[in-house]
Amino acid sequence: MEESLRIDKYLWAVRLYKTRAQASEACRAGKVKKDGVPLKASHEVKVGERYELSIEQLHKVVEVKALLHNRVGAKQVEGYMTDLTPSEEYERIQMVRQYGFERRDRGSGRPTKRERRAIEELKGS
Repeated sequence: MEESLRIDKYLWAVRLYKTRAQASEACRAGKVKKDGVPLKASHEVKVGERYELSIEQLHKVVEVKALLHNRVGAKQVEGYMTDLTPSEEYERIQMVRQYGFERRDRGSGRPTKRERRAIEELKGS
């Protein structure tokens, strides 16, 4: 008989989410995907599968090395999961933290069309 493990429990056990409830909520919100398809919290994890996660601003890619049923220490996580997230993604997050999030002064209202275009040009989108 082959072991089975739910994706929400796996994500909690390898410390990608603080609670299993947060992992389940991320699945319900469509933030956990496999091959671009959102997964339900009850999806069965298999060794070798790759998952794409959106954790706050970070878009993470992980591959399952082994299954586990209990939460492990941070140093042991690398035995159960491989982080395949591109280094550019971590650099982007570092830059966002360094320069801060986009913000406007209170009471300044919505940006004009010209201001919005300038913001989008700066952001590169």
